[in-house]
Amino acid sequence: QRRVYRTTTHVPQELGQIMDSETFEKSRLYQLDKSTFSFWSGLYSEIEGTMILLCGGIPFLWKLSGQISGHAGFGQEYEIVQSLVFLLLATLFSAVTGLPWSLYNTFVIEEKHGFNQQTLGFFFKDAIKKFVVTQCILLPVTSLLLYIIKIGGDYFFIYAWLFTLVVSLVLVTIYADYIAPLFDKFIPLPEGELKQQIETMAKSIDFPLTKVYVVEGSKRSSHSNAYFYGFFKNKRIVLFDTLLEDYSALNKEPAEGEDGENEETKSKTKNKKQGCKNEEVLAVLGHELGHWKLGHTVKNIIISQMNSFLCFFLFAVLIGRKELFTAFGFYDTQPTLIGLMIIFQFIFSPYNEVLSFCLTVLSRRFEFQADAFAKELGKAKDLYSALIKLNKDNLGFPVSDWIFSMWHYSHPPLLERLQALKDAKQE
Repeated sequence: QRRVYRTTTHVPQELGQIMDSETFEKSRLYQLDKSTFSFWSGLYSEIEGTMILLCGGIPFLWKLSGQISGHAGFGQEYEIVQSLVFLLLATLFSAVTGLPWSLYNTFVIEEKHGFNQQTLGFFFKDAIKKFVVTQCILLPVTSLLLYIIKIGGDYFFIYAWLFTLVVSLVLVTIYADYIAPLFDKFIPLPEGELKQQIETMAKSIDFPLTKVYVVEGSKRSSHSNAYFYGFFKNKRIVLFDTLLEDYSALNKEPAEGEDGENEETKSKTKNKKQGCKNEEVLAVLGHELGHWKLGHTVKNIIISQMNSFLCFFLFAVLIGRKELFTAFGFYDTQPTLIGLMIIFQFIFSPYNEVLSFCLTVLSRRFEFQADAFAKELGKAKDLYSALIKLNKDNLGFPVSDWIFSMWHYSHPPLLERLQALKDAKQE
């Protein structure tokens, strides 16, 4: 794929009507920088993980966690407390070692190509907030999971699976209402033509829409997005302001004398993004609603939970094998949390790669089906133009190596999607 980025310096003939040479070159350089960053950060991650294993980092951190919990009055019999200290230290280590890479990605690569909208202060405040919120969720959930595994008897894997199912459903339910607003500002889409058209389209396919929100994604990045969430008869649609031509802060000059939050957001008017017109926004939403109407969301949940149940069952089979713990430096103890880490992170690694590829293939199939659904709604022409605009706004590179694309792209390449829409567009 890097060879494609380096050597494809002119717009291919089939893209002549879609991309201008300036945008093509910008996207090529952006993706080349991202590819270089991905290689070095991935290589560092592999070296770090290998050194941790070879130098006994996991048993060392477990011993340190026991010393800390012991000083707090919790002896070795309080394994769950020691596990939580271990988890806190491990996530803190990961956050610290990953910080330079995150800083470089945000303030060098994304900044260089006009996507970053954050100041350094906003970045660190956001990072600290994310870490705290993650711990507030991760530690209680882990402690309950470990407790269930310990008291569950021979069929603990069933109870553990049911617990993780409930937790995942709860988190999906509360995320957009209580967690996401901690990081971004959500405002209801103002009354007007766009809102009426969205409500009309939702009603036409029996989508139980209750609210439509606009999120100020431009405070963080100029990349655009849209999604829906909620269960049963309580569905909400969320649109990033960068998706909307009429609402994006990046398309507006800052008002004179503005301060406060806008001081944290560096509006780069020289890198304005197009956004999409109302008809194109409706076409994008038609695609997203197609995922709901065709049952893709439910199918993904079912696949995820079947996989989760299988993993917990295999965990129950393997957890009693002392040689697994010995291989990772645990000769005298067999902590449940360490067993979860060894089995889920290392033993299942080859299986997870195969599963990930299968899900990528399925995802691409779902994307074509959702495009076809939007086509049936009469949105083919608008979705065609919206995909081109979004590709341009996000500097997506439309030429890809077929093996790289097959393994990594959860969405079909732009040209394939446009070709599928082309006949309907011409009609």
